[in-house]
Amino acid sequence: MEGRAVPMSVELHHIHKRFGKVHANDDITLTIPSGMIQGILGENGAGKSTLMKVLSGFIQADSGEIWIDGSPVKIDTPADAISWGVGMLHQDPLDFPPLKCIDNFLLGQKGGLFPNRREVVQQFNDLQKRFDFKLDPDSYIDTLTVGERQQLEILRLLWLGARVLILDEPTTGISAPQKVKLFDTLRKLASDGMTILFVSHKLEDVEGLCDRVAVLRRGKLVGEAVPPYVTDDLVQMMFGKGVPPTERSLTCKDECAFIIENLSIEDSRLRIRDVNLKINCGEVIGLAGMEGSGQRQFLRTLGGLMRPVGGRIWLKGTNLTGKPYLAFHNSGVAYVPASRLEEGLIPGLTLTEHFVLAEEETGFFVNRQKAEVLTQERIKDFVIHGTPVSQVEALSGGNQQRLLLALQRTPLNLLLLEHPTRGLDIESTIWIWSKLKSRCRQGSSIIFISADLDEILNYSDRILVFFNGQVSQPLDVAKTTVDQLGQLIGGKGLD
Repeated sequence: MEGRAVPMSVELHHIHKRFGKVHANDDITLTIPSGMIQGILGENGAGKSTLMKVLSGFIQADSGEIWIDGSPVKIDTPADAISWGVGMLHQDPLDFPPLKCIDNFLLGQKGGLFPNRREVVQQFNDLQKRFDFKLDPDSYIDTLTVGERQQLEILRLLWLGARVLILDEPTTGISAPQKVKLFDTLRKLASDGMTILFVSHKLEDVEGLCDRVAVLRRGKLVGEAVPPYVTDDLVQMMFGKGVPPTERSLTCKDECAFIIENLSIEDSRLRIRDVNLKINCGEVIGLAGMEGSGQRQFLRTLGGLMRPVGGRIWLKGTNLTGKPYLAFHNSGVAYVPASRLEEGLIPGLTLTEHFVLAEEETGFFVNRQKAEVLTQERIKDFVIHGTPVSQVEALSGGNQQRLLLALQRTPLNLLLLEHPTRGLDIESTIWIWSKLKSRCRQGSSIIFISADLDEILNYSDRILVFFNGQVSQPLDVAKTTVDQLGQLIGGKGLD
């Protein structure tokens, strides 16, 4: 792709899409002019991703039409979409970690089985120079950050001829500098004539980037807005009501539950040395830092998923150091991963089947009636938009997160969470933390990772900051500001 893109407008006419009883898209009509950064805003389960998957050919509408440049087109597959110039960057980039960057870049290209790799590498490097990307064509996908994987996917879609670029929750899981870089790239693409559809539930992202916003709620298009945006009006459209501010409530007790002594961790990328921490019952510890700074290794070690190379882990007087995951699990330690479908849930199984697997076995045979009653209770208690027979992959990301929390046993001594509200809207975030804080009042301690500094400051009692394997002393959240946290995350003041 060289120079300005050929302008292309997109129109959606009366789009309907159902999944069983759920009317995910209900008669949506929307026009997006060329060269526009169009925001698609809504709470989790509002129908945003479904609408974009219809436009990009990943699913087909039950009825309605897609028009491009004033004419109706038929888009049944992603290949159809890209042939019409429509490409979608998903919340989790669709790449193959065992392959190199350049091999992923080549995916979907037309032509022979043996492309001229030298020529393709030159095109790859020329294209990324336009945006000041610095990807090594020979680096493997599993060495890249989420932001770098997004950059690779943007380059690939542009190379395939995309003139309309759809981004689904693209700021989820990327650092602040990576977000700045992404927004600069999108503004440049729009100024070059491309049409950008930016799907998000984050008000600050939409307000700071988009030329216009369409708001979806429960499958319907409920309103549109243009700058200057009024945040309260957008919230009212998203939820049908205002969202109350969160209030801090201390729930920790004086009783010590978890002791970490001189803990040292190593993997192929970094080393963490001599971490000491005592955690009280009901206390919440937030882990802050740039992605890849060691938080995940630390959390997985505390859950028995990695073994430390030094130090000890004590849970209420029991030494769990070096024990397998099952020993941690049986001691009341639960781990909730960020990768919901890859690590937390089992695609192809229903909600009821998940609760059967999660509950303690009480006999040789499964009591289906009891399992269905339990599932109905948890669906109601955790406000999951699904049924006992729904397969987990059919749920929205927010409902998958609610299901993961609903599957955790009670009581627990320690709950370890990777990005517990990643990809969730404001209301869902407040709701999930109300559930987590109720566990704290029952005596459970929580350690969680988040890339959202406001979330860490709002919900933690103390904070640990990670930088390239270094770990700060525990910070009292009441005495810590966003600016101080930001400097520590950048490595200043850790020594």
